[in-house]
Amino acid sequence: MSGPELRRAGHALDMDHHRVLVPEPVVKRWLAARGVAVPRAGEACRPGVALAVKAFGPGIVHKSDLGGLRVGVGAADVATAQEVIRADLASHAVAPDGFLVEEMVPAGVEVIVGVVAHPVFGPVLAVGMGGVLAEVMRDVALRVLPVTASDVEQMIDELRSSVLLAGARGAAAVDRHSLVELVLGLVGAAGELGSDLAELECNPVIVSPSGAVAADARLVLHAETPPPRPRPPETDFSLLFEPRGVAVVGGSTTRSSFGNWILDAMRDMGRPNLAAIHPTAEAIEGVPAYPSLSAVPHEVDYVLAAVPAAACPALVADAERARFVHVISGGFREAGAPGEGLEADLMGAARRAGVRVLGPNCMGTFSPAGRLAFQLDVPAVAGRVAVISQSGGLAADIIKVGDARGMRFSKLVTVGNAVDVTHGELLDWLVDDPGTDVVGLYVEDPRDGAGLVAALRRARGRVPVVALIGGLSAQGARAVASHTGALAGDEAIWRGISAATGMTCVRTFEELIGALRYLERHCGHHPATSPNVLIAGVGGGATVLAADACDRAGLTVELLGDGARAALSARGYGVGTSIANPIEIPVGPGVAPDLLASVLGEVLDAQGFSDVLVHMNVQQYFSFVRGGSSRLIPFVEAIGSADLRGARLALVVRNAECAPTDVRARLEVACAVNDLATFVTFEEAAVAIGAAQRFERSRGA
Repeated sequence: MSGPELRRAGHALDMDHHRVLVPEPVVKRWLAARGVAVPRAGEACRPGVALAVKAFGPGIVHKSDLGGLRVGVGAADVATAQEVIRADLASHAVAPDGFLVEEMVPAGVEVIVGVVAHPVFGPVLAVGMGGVLAEVMRDVALRVLPVTASDVEQMIDELRSSVLLAGARGAAAVDRHSLVELVLGLVGAAGELGSDLAELECNPVIVSPSGAVAADARLVLHAETPPPRPRPPETDFSLLFEPRGVAVVGGSTTRSSFGNWILDAMRDMGRPNLAAIHPTAEAIEGVPAYPSLSAVPHEVDYVLAAVPAAACPALVADAERARFVHVISGGFREAGAPGEGLEADLMGAARRAGVRVLGPNCMGTFSPAGRLAFQLDVPAVAGRVAVISQSGGLAADIIKVGDARGMRFSKLVTVGNAVDVTHGELLDWLVDDPGTDVVGLYVEDPRDGAGLVAALRRARGRVPVVALIGGLSAQGARAVASHTGALAGDEAIWRGISAATGMTCVRTFEELIGALRYLERHCGHHPATSPNVLIAGVGGGATVLAADACDRAGLTVELLGDGARAALSARGYGVGTSIANPIEIPVGPGVAPDLLASVLGEVLDAQGFSDVLVHMNVQQYFSFVRGGSSRLIPFVEAIGSADLRGARLALVVRNAECAPTDVRARLEVACAVNDLATFVTFEEAAVAIGAAQRFERSRGA
């Protein structure tokens, strides 16, 4: 049966006339024809086998809640069970269309398997342990389709209670292969339905040593086939980041505005072929002004619009000579229904004019090579890190804070409401960009989530991607609703995307900056040793906290072997200090600045590590001896030039606020000059190391 045929067999879902519930007997026959194991039903039931009697019909969605189910029924008692069910349903003002009688499935482990049509990501597969484990403990793994058998195996392994499938407390292990096959069969069935699908769920699936059987099945279809998402035109974004000419609309001759700020920033960046559009002015912020885009004497590939929202559709309609229009203005979808109408008008104008729209409700693009900027005093030297940010304000922070940490950018673009150009489309282009080695994302609502996941799959093993997702908490969700009018999605979906693509999801802005900087610093550096971390620094408590942070990040802190311990013992370490890993080395004002570098070399000769986490305590240089600051910068220089035998280095600079202002500034400069990836906390360093190791695993996948 096709989607429309199944729809005709169903009925409206409770009060929701936009969705149709297909009767369970129809669903199970349809699944069985596609190789999904279901219980014997009707005349196929074997004599003497306990039966389940289930009602179906309008208003019967959750049978157990209404008394629409009886289990353990004998063949002679089926009619009685049906009458009891009919009476129970009548007490809820519900009448069944009919009854499904089928064999009870032998006891086993209960699993939930389902595919739901997510409004952002498209069809999403859920596999979880049944009953309380799924509903209360939320022990569920998710993946955006498509999936393979290995994906399903990985999902099962992610479940905290998957040990039950292997046989707990003497029980026999279940037939895991049959569970994987059932999941793939359900995915295939869902794929046949395409955009007609709303929900397809088997709950529970009973898995035992003899196989996997879908004891219950529920199928919900859209009452009408949703229209396909419009496909954007194929776009080369080269001229977005290195345009031949730029025009800014919205500058003022009488007041300071966004348009003025951007003109000032572009001029400060040395942007050639820059024009202001103004009906009467000859110049704004020292930039030549013209009455219209058509009057600009040079090519204009990139237009920035800083005019009221209501004026933006007409502006875009007149931008036929441009390739891209970046709408800075707010007042669109994030402002409610009137703004949604303006967005539709904006898109209609863009398609008619043949231009691509970035935004609305964002800041602009930063490109050192293209001399593009939307704020003053940004780095003019191009690097290897690209960023796609939904938020313009956060993008400005990323540029400035990243610059202070030594990060250099290839490109940064803000997308705001992403009405046209999306994260996924930009990421897909950046995967092939020869100027980009690392990509960062800030996402609230990707709009085309399926496109983003497809781009992340293409990036896997080629370009490391780090994403900060906004709006995952209840409080964050409310903030996003007022900011862009959208919520990215459930945290479990993003965990599934990360597992499937090798992308690293971080939780804080600081972790995003730290991970991008670490990946940039060690880009192209692929340690030959297995992924494990050596922790070294001063202070027993600090080393314990460092190990705890690594453990929370899922890193391996491997104990030192006899050879490495012997090297440390020969230097006199081990009495009152740890030489197990973490190792305690007296880094500070009382020892030679190059001591730690020398010790690490000997340890790494004896035992390989992929990453070394060094932590220093700045306050000690000002607490125990006079003139300790004279050894602080030399220590940074020594660790920066240390031969770590192919390992990557993360330096945690603790308590820098205890240093005098001038010394702190010199310390920051020394870290930048020595190209060190530095961190304020152990958590940030551990997350960054984890991002690098995750990318290495994806390269080998």
